[in-house]
Amino acid sequence: MLVSTKWLSDYVNIDGITPADLAESITRSGIEVDAIIDRSMGMTHVVVGHVLECVKHPEADKLNICQVNVGSEVTQIICGAANIAEGQKVIVARPGAVLPGDFKIKTAKLRGEESNGMICSLQELAIEGKLVPKAYAEGIYVLPDNAVPGENALPLIGLDDVILEFDLTANRSDALSMLGVAYEVGAILSQGIALPEISYTESSERAEDVLKLRIDASKDNPMYVAKVVKNVVIKESPLWLQNRLMAVGIRPHNNVVDITNYVLMEYGQPLHAFDYDRLETGEIVVRYAEDGEKITTLDDAERTLKPHHLVITNGKEPVALAGVMGGLDTEVHDGTTTVVIESAYFAPSSIRRSSKEHGLRSDASSRFEKGVDPERVIEAAERAAQLISEIAGGDVLAGSVIIDELDKTPVRITVSPDYINNTLGMKISLEEMLSILDRLQIDTEAINGKLVIDAPTRRQDLRIEEDIIEEIARMHGYDLIPMTLPITESTPGGLSPYQAKRRVIRAFLEGAGLYQALTYSLTSKDQAQKFALETAPVTELLTPMSEDRSVLRQSLIPHLLEVATYNVARRNDSVALYETGSVFLGVEEDGLPKEVEHVAALITGKWLDHAWQAETKMVDFFALKGVVEGMMDSLGLVEGLSFEQAVIEGMHPGRTANIFHNGERVGLIGQVHPTEQKKRDLKNTYVMEMNLAQLLAIETDELLYVPVPRFPSISRDIALVVSSETSAGRLEKVIRNAGGKLLQSVKLFDLYEGDNVEDGKKSVAFSLTYADAERTLKDDEVVKAHEQVLNALTTEAGALLRG
Repeated sequence: MLVSTKWLSDYVNIDGITPADLAESITRSGIEVDAIIDRSMGMTHVVVGHVLECVKHPEADKLNICQVNVGSEVTQIICGAANIAEGQKVIVARPGAVLPGDFKIKTAKLRGEESNGMICSLQELAIEGKLVPKAYAEGIYVLPDNAVPGENALPLIGLDDVILEFDLTANRSDALSMLGVAYEVGAILSQGIALPEISYTESSERAEDVLKLRIDASKDNPMYVAKVVKNVVIKESPLWLQNRLMAVGIRPHNNVVDITNYVLMEYGQPLHAFDYDRLETGEIVVRYAEDGEKITTLDDAERTLKPHHLVITNGKEPVALAGVMGGLDTEVHDGTTTVVIESAYFAPSSIRRSSKEHGLRSDASSRFEKGVDPERVIEAAERAAQLISEIAGGDVLAGSVIIDELDKTPVRITVSPDYINNTLGMKISLEEMLSILDRLQIDTEAINGKLVIDAPTRRQDLRIEEDIIEEIARMHGYDLIPMTLPITESTPGGLSPYQAKRRVIRAFLEGAGLYQALTYSLTSKDQAQKFALETAPVTELLTPMSEDRSVLRQSLIPHLLEVATYNVARRNDSVALYETGSVFLGVEEDGLPKEVEHVAALITGKWLDHAWQAETKMVDFFALKGVVEGMMDSLGLVEGLSFEQAVIEGMHPGRTANIFHNGERVGLIGQVHPTEQKKRDLKNTYVMEMNLAQLLAIETDELLYVPVPRFPSISRDIALVVSSETSAGRLEKVIRNAGGKLLQSVKLFDLYEGDNVEDGKKSVAFSLTYADAERTLKDDEVVKAHEQVLNALTTEAGALLRG
C-alpha cells in the first residue's frame, strides 16, 4: 500500500511532523513502513515553460527548435518529442538541474543549434511509464493552460510529495484506504480526522425509474447499490486527480474511471462504472454464471466461466466478473453520456475463488477478498456521484437502486482490564485503555469493571478479546512492555546423552567428507517403503499438496537419491551426502505417527581426486563400509559390528549387505541396483541406512585411554583356501574367538582367485598381531595361540592353510 502524505493531510493534521518521524511512529504502532519515497528526488530548476514557437530543425528531421517562455526569459530549447507543439505549457529542466539518474542539464549545441535546457516527459522525472496517462506515454507531458510560466513545476505534477510504502499484514485490510490510514495516524497523534463532506444537487428524475436491480445470489452478494448519472462529459481528469492516482500507483484513464479509482483508494470500497446505454436493457441482475458462459473483460481477455463464478449481467449476458473486473462491452468510453455506478458487498470467499481461478488479481479483488466495510458501501457510491457531478458535469438522478440484506451489526467484545494486563505482563490503567480505544474511535463502555466494545465495521480484524489486547498493546507501545526473566528454579542447560551422540555422528560424517542434506518427510506411495529397514502401514495425508508428497516416508534413501540426481543433472558428478531424520512406522497408541530416527548416507562419483599426484579413486562398497566402521568406532560400538551379504529389492545383488551389531540387524549398505541407477541417470552409487535411535540407545562403557605398549608385538600372516561362499567376515570372527587375549588385531590384506586355486575356492590372507601390555611374549606362547586359531579355522570354517 502506497500512502501519499500530501493526500493524507486532507484528513488528519500532520503538519510539523517529518515523514521520517511519521513513518517511525506508524511502524512502532504495528504497521511496518518499508520505505519513505521522496517523489521530488531532490530536483531543482524544473519549471513551467510556454512554447511560443516551434519549428523544424534545419539539420535534423526529428528535432524541433522551440522558443520557450520560462518566466524570467524566452530561451531556445531543442526538443525531439513527436507531440511538441506551439502554445503548449510544458515542463522544462533549466541548465543546472539534476534529474533522477544523476542526469545533469547543461547548455549544449545540437546539430549546430543552441539548446538551453530540456522539455521533459514524466518518465524523465522518475514517474514509472506504466503510470503515465496513455496520451503522454510517448513524448512530453502537457500541462493545463492555467499553468504559469516560470513557476516550480514539481507541485503541479505532484512531485512535492512523500510516499510511505506500507507492508501490511493480511488482517489489516482497513489500512488499504486513505481513510483507514487516517484513522490510524489520528490515533497515533491523538487527533480527530476530517471525513469528506458529501453534497450535490440531485435531478428530479429518479434512479429507480431508469434502472432495475435483481439479485439471484444473495448469499455471495447481500448488498448492491447502484447510482445513475446522466449528461456526463468524458474527458481527461483534472491534474490534481491524476497526480493523486499516480502517487499511489494507479494510471489515470478518464475522469469517470479515475473517480472510481480515487474513491477506491480513499474509502477502500471498490466501485465500477458501466455505460448505461451499452447495458441496453436498463437492468442489472447479479447471479451465478452458467457453465461454459463467456465474458471478455477489460484486459481484452475472453474468459470461460463456471457455475460458482459470481457475475453482473444485464439480465441476458455477463457484463462484469463480480468484484474482480468489468466487461469490455460496457466500459466507459469517450462517447459515454450516462453511467451507472456500482458499489456492492461481495463475499470474500467467492471473490477469492474467482480471482484465483482466472489468474486475475486486481485492486478491487484484493480488497473484497479481505472484507470491505459494509457501512461504506453507500458512502462510497455517494462520494463517486458527487465527484462525477463536479468533475464530469453529470446530473445525478435522485436516490439509489439498493438491495440490502447485509447484517451490519458490530461485533461485541467483552474483556477484563485485569485479563489485558495479565496477558501483557504490565500495568495499564483503565483510564488509559479507554483513552486508547477512544483515539482509535472504537465505541467502548466500562460496565461492571469490564470493557464492553462494539468493534467498528471498518475494522474487520477485531473479533476476539486478544484483538483488543493487541490494539491496546501497540498503541500503548510495544517497547514499553517490561522485560522480565521467568521466576523458576533453573538448571544448567546441556545436551542429553542421545543428543551428544547424535552430534558425534554428524561431526564424524562431515569430517569424512559428506555434506548434510535435509529432505522432505513426505513422499509418494510407490517410494514410501522402498529400501526400508522395517515396514509398517503408511501414514497418508488427508489433503496432500500433490501425489508426490502424499504419504510419510519409511526410508531416507529415496530422497537422498533424488538429491544426487538433481546434483548430477547440474554437472556436480561427485556427491557425498548424509542425513539424520525421522521415518514414520505405523501409528502410536495416541494416534500419532510413530517416529524413528535413522541415519543414511550416499556416495557417487569420485571418492579421491588428487589431480597433481595423478591419483583418482572412484567410490566403491569399501569406501562407504569404511565410513560406517569409523562412525561406529566414534560411538564406541565397533566391537560387535559385522556385515552379512544380503539380497534387498532395489540393491545390487552381489554388492549389498545387512549391518549387524551383536547379532541384531541395525542397517543396510550396498550399491543401488544398476536398473535403478539408470532410471535416475546415476553412475555407480552406494547407499547406507541405519536405525540411529537403536544405535544411540546402546549403552557403552566410558572411553578409557591406554598408553602406547612398551613391549614388542609379534605378527603372523596366514593364507587360507576356503570356499568361494565363505565370507572374510566369518573367518575374522572365528580368528578373534580362537585367538584369546593375546590376539590384538586381525587385518585382511589379500584376496586371490585364479591360477593355482581350484574352481569354487579362493585364497584369503590375514595379518594377525599378538602382544601383551604387561610383558614380552615368548615364542612358544605365540605358537600355541596361533595353532588354536588354525585349528579353529579348519574345524569351524573348513579352511586349509595354503602352502
